[in-house]
Amino acid sequence: MSDFQAPAANAPDSAATGAARYPVTDKVLEALSVSRRGCDELLPEADWTAKLARSEATGTPLRIKLGLDPTAPDLHVGHTVVLNKMRQLQNLGHTVIFLVGDFTSLIGDPSGRNSTRPPLTAEQIKLNAETYYAQASLVLDPEKTEIRYNSEWSDALGARGMIALAAKYTVARMMERNDFHDRFKAGTPISVHEFLYPLMQGYDSVALKSDLELGGTDQKFNLLMGRHLQQEYGQEAQCILTMPLLEGLDGIEKMSKSKGNYIAITEPPNEMFAKVLSISDTLMWKYFNLLSFRAEAEIAGLRREVEQGRNPKDAKVLLAKEITARFHSARAADEAEADFNNRAKGGIPDEIPELALTGAPLGIAALLKAAGLVPSSSEAMRMIEQGGVKIDGAAVSDKGLKVAAGTLVLQVGKRKFARVTLT
Repeated sequence: MSDFQAPAANAPDSAATGAARYPVTDKVLEALSVSRRGCDELLPEADWTAKLARSEATGTPLRIKLGLDPTAPDLHVGHTVVLNKMRQLQNLGHTVIFLVGDFTSLIGDPSGRNSTRPPLTAEQIKLNAETYYAQASLVLDPEKTEIRYNSEWSDALGARGMIALAAKYTVARMMERNDFHDRFKAGTPISVHEFLYPLMQGYDSVALKSDLELGGTDQKFNLLMGRHLQQEYGQEAQCILTMPLLEGLDGIEKMSKSKGNYIAITEPPNEMFAKVLSISDTLMWKYFNLLSFRAEAEIAGLRREVEQGRNPKDAKVLLAKEITARFHSARAADEAEADFNNRAKGGIPDEIPELALTGAPLGIAALLKAAGLVPSSSEAMRMIEQGGVKIDGAAVSDKGLKVAAGTLVLQVGKRKFARVTLT
C-alpha cells in the first residue's frame, strides 16, 4: 500500500487556477529551482509555481511551515536538511514558521513505527523545547523566523473541536497509511490516539494558513493531511516539499542519536570535523547535496575532479570545514582541520580532558573505563586487540598490563584522549 496521493493540481481550490493572472518570470523560475534542489518531491509543482508567481507580483511573502516535535534535547545535522531548505526559502524573502510540536509530542508521532510510540511527558517536552529554537537559529535567520507552539490552538480545540476535526477524515483513508496498514495486517496493536497525530499536524496548517509545508519523506502522509484539511476548512491548499532522510555516519541507518550515528549541531568543532571526515566517499556526495550551501555546479565540478583522480579526502575536508564553520566559525574549522591532521600523524591534541585517579597499579582495562574512554572492560580489551590503545603515544598490546603511578596520556582510537594522573 502507498500513501494517499496529492489532490489534482486543478482542484477548485488550487493555486494553479489563478496562475494565468501572474507571469512566471525568470525570478520565479529561479525560486522554483531553489525549491527543487535536493528535494524528493514537490507536490503539486504547478500550484507552487503559481504561488511563487503571485508572491512576486503582489509582494506578499509566502508562509512556509516546518514542524518539529521536541522528542530529544538536541538537533543533529540530519534535522538541518529541512532547516537548510527553510533558510534558502527564507533568503528569497518568504516567511518561515518554526513550529514546535509541544501538543503533538504528547501523542507521539507514529510515522515509520511498527509499534506505539511512547508519548513524552509535559516536563520532557518543556525541557527539550527550550533548546530547539536556539539550535535551529544556527541555521535559520532568527530575526526573520516566526516561532509558534501548536498547543496555542490545539489546547483550545477541546473535546467538541477534536470530534469535529476527526469527522473530516475516514478510518478507511487513515488505514491506507503504510505503517498503520502493516501493523494492522501483522496484528500489532494500534492505539486510537495515534490516528489523532496526522489530524493534529494537518490542523496546524489550517491554523497557520501555510502555503508550503516541509518534512522528511517519512512525513508525506501527515503533510498531505494538511492539504486535505485546509480544503475542508475552505482554505487554499498548501503545497508539500519532502526532503530525503539523511543516513548517519554508518551509511546505513537514518541519522539518529539513539543509534549513535549522528553529528549533533552543538558538537565541539574538532569532533564535528572528524565525524564528517569519517563518512564514506560515496555517502559524501549526498551530504554535499543536502547539507552544503555551495552551488550545484560547483559540487558537480568537484565530483568530476574526484572521478578524474583527485583525492576524495580533499572534497571531504571542504565539506567538513563548511559544516564546522556554519555551527562554530571559520577559525574553529581551520583549527579543527589542524587538530585532525595532528592526530593523523600520531600527535596529541592541545586540549584534552585531565583527571586524577587512584588505585595504582591499575589494570589497563579498568583504567580506560575509569577515564571514561571506553564504556566497559570488554570494550577496552577489544580495542587493545585491535591496536587502538596507546599510552604516551606507544601502542598497548598486553591486556594484563598494570599501569604504575604517574601522569600519562591515554588514547583510544583516533579521537579519544585523556591526561590521567594516577596515584
